[in-house]
Amino acid sequence: RVEAQPLEFALTRFPGKEAWRLSQERGSVVLIDIWATWCEPCRDSLPFYDDLARQYAARGLKVYAMSVDADPAVIGPFLQELKLQLPVLHDPEAAIAGSVLKVSQMPTTVLIDRRGVVRRVHEGLSDDFFQQTLTDVETLLAEPAKDEK
Repeated sequence: RVEAQPLEFALTRFPGKEAWRLSQERGSVVLIDIWATWCEPCRDSLPFYDDLARQYAARGLKVYAMSVDADPAVIGPFLQELKLQLPVLHDPEAAIAGSVLKVSQMPTTVLIDRRGVVRRVHEGLSDDFFQQTLTDVETLLAEPAKDEK
């Protein structure tokens, strides 16, 4: 059985432009929601992730909202309007979303296990989406963090 390779990429955080690397989250289950201010379904998914982040933080879930908006000026007002507390990563040219994560529609959710391996990618927003995401998060949080050999 071939082990999938851990994913690695770097972005800046919004609004302060601090450097962020996925590898710094090893040991946590990471959920990245790729979104944009012009995406209507994202208005439904982002508050769900905000709640999920609070609900599961103590168990090791890290949730990031990854904006592909070209203009960072539109991000702040959008976050305020939805009253979101999620940490935001900025991918202004959609370089990571496009080439690394192969995103073809918004929102796209990427679930990464404690070793940094992508375990599920869910595109769009379907009826069973929220329940499926909860199930996936529970499953990954229940896995032990395997020691790197």
